[in-house]
Amino acid sequence: MSDSVPSPSAPGGLPPWRSPLSRALHRNRSRPYSRYFQLATVTPQGRPANRTVVFRGFALGQLTFVTDQRSAKVADIAANPWGQACWYFTQTREQFRLMGPLTLVTAAEEDGDRQQARHTSWQALSDAAKCQFYWPPPGVVRDLDAPLDTPLDTTNALDPTVPPPTFCLGLLQPTLVDHLELRGNPQNRTQYAYLDDGTWHTTVINP
Repeated sequence: MSDSVPSPSAPGGLPPWRSPLSRALHRNRSRPYSRYFQLATVTPQGRPANRTVVFRGFALGQLTFVTDQRSAKVADIAANPWGQACWYFTQTREQFRLMGPLTLVTAAEEDGDRQQARHTSWQALSDAAKCQFYWPPPGVVRDLDAPLDTPLDTTNALDPTVPPPTFCLGLLQPTLVDHLELRGNPQNRTQYAYLDDGTWHTTVINP
C-alpha cells in the first residue's frame, strides 16, 4: 500500500471501488441506518477510538462527514491523520472498509474549493443539527439546569448559510478499500489498493 494520496481528479475517472459502494448505497437506501458508518482513529496516546458518523456524501472525490472542532476526534486526527471507515449494509449483506488519510476543513481553510464544500455541507444540515454546534463543548460535564438548545453566545443567532467556527467538514480519502460480500456461496471479497503510479490495483482475495 502506498502512503501517497489519490488525486480527486485522477485520470481514468472514478476509482473502481466507487461503483460497488454507490450501488450498495442505492440498494440499501430504504434502510435509514445505511447512511451511518463507523470511523476509527488513533488517540494521541496511541489508543484506538471508534464512533458512528453520518455519511454526508462525496465532495472533492472523498467521503465526507461533519464534526465539532472541539470533539475528541479532531485531536486524534491532528496526532495521526490516518483512519478507517467500516460500513455494513444489512439489506445486501456486504461490508466496506475504507482506509486512508483524514483531513478536517475548518473555518481557517484557505483552499476555496474545500471551504465551499464546508459551506455546502453546513447548509445541507437540518436546523436541529446546526444547533448542536452552538452547544457547550462535547465531553464536558453537563449542567442539567442549562438547556442544550441555548447557544453558547446568545448574541449571535444561528446563521443558516455561514457555518460557525466550531463546524468542521471531515474528508476521508481512501487508499485501501476492502469489499466483502457475504451473500452467496462462496462469499466474495475484493480489495482495491492505490499505487504510487496513481492507479488502482484490484485483487480478488479469499473471504
